Amino acid sequence: MTRIAAIAAGTLTALLFAATAQAEPVLYSWTGPGINTQGSTKCPGYKMTIDITVDGDSIKGRFQQEGRPERHFETKRDPKGMIKTKAELGQGNTIEVIGTINDKEQKILLDGYCKFDAAKLTKK
Repeated sequence: MTRIAAIAAGTLTALLFAATAQAEPVLYSWTGPGINTQGSTKCPGYKMTIDITVDGDSIKGRFQQEGRPERHFETKRDPKGMIKTKAELGQGNTIEVIGTINDKEQKILLDGYCKFDAAKLTKK
């Protein structure tokens, strides 16, 4: 093998390794009831589904309360995996999205009129 062929083969191997080393997006999900907050005793009767896609530091979320429109949010996580953003609910209303998604824990809290505490997201 010539020196140029060896360099080309080494470069190709490195490129192929780098392409396969990129992580695929990771999907998480949770479905559960709301938690009572000040002024509301109806929250445990509300059912929410939260789906999270993690792609590097980018977080995309989809959540839907049973019988309500689907909502979305996008944010970035910090180096410790923590996130904090707001999601639009319509008519000028928002809900706080707080959580941690890293190798050790995966949790999201939707904090608004009711709280939905996905303390343990399930990997899909």
